[in-house]
Amino acid sequence: MADNVTPRIRVPREAAAGEVIEIKTLISHQMESGQRRDGDGNIIPRSIINRFVCEFNGETVIDVTLEPAISTNPYFEFTATVPESGTFTFTWYDDDGSVYTDTKEITVS
Repeated sequence: MADNVTPRIRVPREAAAGEVIEIKTLISHQMESGQRRDGDGNIIPRSIINRFVCEFNGETVIDVTLEPAISTNPYFEFTATVPESGTFTFTWYDDDGSVYTDTKEITVS
């Protein structure tokens, strides 16, 4: 598991039914490509977030596969249509098998 991995998410607390909302996510992660060497000349093992998924009430909103060229602290900004009140679930998958998950609630008025 990578050290100090911290997801940050911005989702509006409220929206109108059918409204398109903006979602922003950022996860603090070093993203080692597996091509660098440490001070002793040893290869630093690859450790990247290789997949990001956002779901709303169990339905996939976005599913992204990431490659080694992704930058440190991957940031995503995207839109979603909100038909009803519910929960967004955000999941990041790491090469080492770690899974980082966070949720945000939204109320539709």
